[in-house]
Amino acid sequence: MWNWGQSPFPHFVSLYPMDIEQHPFEPFLPKNAKILFLGSFPPQPHRWCMSFYYPNWINDFWRIMGLIHFNDKDHFCNITEKRFNEADIREFCSQKGLAFYDTATEIKRLKDNASDAFLEVITPTDIPALLQQIPLCTTLVSTGQKATEVIAQTFNCPIPPIGSHIEIKIGNRLINFWRMPSTSRAYPLPLNKKADFYRQLFKM
Repeated sequence: MWNWGQSPFPHFVSLYPMDIEQHPFEPFLPKNAKILFLGSFPPQPHRWCMSFYYPNWINDFWRIMGLIHFNDKDHFCNITEKRFNEADIREFCSQKGLAFYDTATEIKRLKDNASDAFLEVITPTDIPALLQQIPLCTTLVSTGQKATEVIAQTFNCPIPPIGSHIEIKIGNRLINFWRMPSTSRAYPLPLNKKADFYRQLFKM
C-alpha cells in the first residue's frame, strides 16, 4: 500500500498562449460513482462524434463497454451515422456508477494529432479534488500510458503492469489504482483482448 499526502498542484489560473488547450468537458461524476476512469485528454474537436468522453469514432472504449455489459460491441453505436449514442452512454454510466475525467486540464500538442506521445501536460488534474466529490469511489483507472504516468507521478507510486492494480492511500481512503490498455486503435491489441482486461476490472 502506498501513502500519499497533499496535492502538489495549486489552484491554477491560465496565463498560457493560444496553443494551450483547456479541457473541453466538465468532469462526469455521478454521486453513486465507484470507478473513476482517467484518460489523458480529449482529441481535437474535429475528431469528435459526440460531446462526451472517448468521443472519437475510431476509439474503442464504448465498444469495449458494449462487449462487457451487453455482449455487443455496437450496443452504443449508431453505425449508419458513425457516432456513439451519447444519451444512452450517459444513462448507462449514471446507473453503473462510472465517473470520467482526464489527467490533464491543460495541454499542448507537439504535433497536430491525438497521440499521447506528442501531448505535453501543462496543468495536471487535481485528482484528490475529484475523489472528494465521489465519496463512494474505491477504484481509479488509467486508460493509457500518459494517464498512467501522470497518476504515478501525482501519488509517487509504482506503475502497475497492464491489467493489474495496486492499492494507494489518498487522505484517509484506500483506492485501487488499475492500469488498463489504451482503447485507441493505435495500441496494438485486438478489441476482444482489450475487453478481457477491462472485464477483469469489473469482476473485481
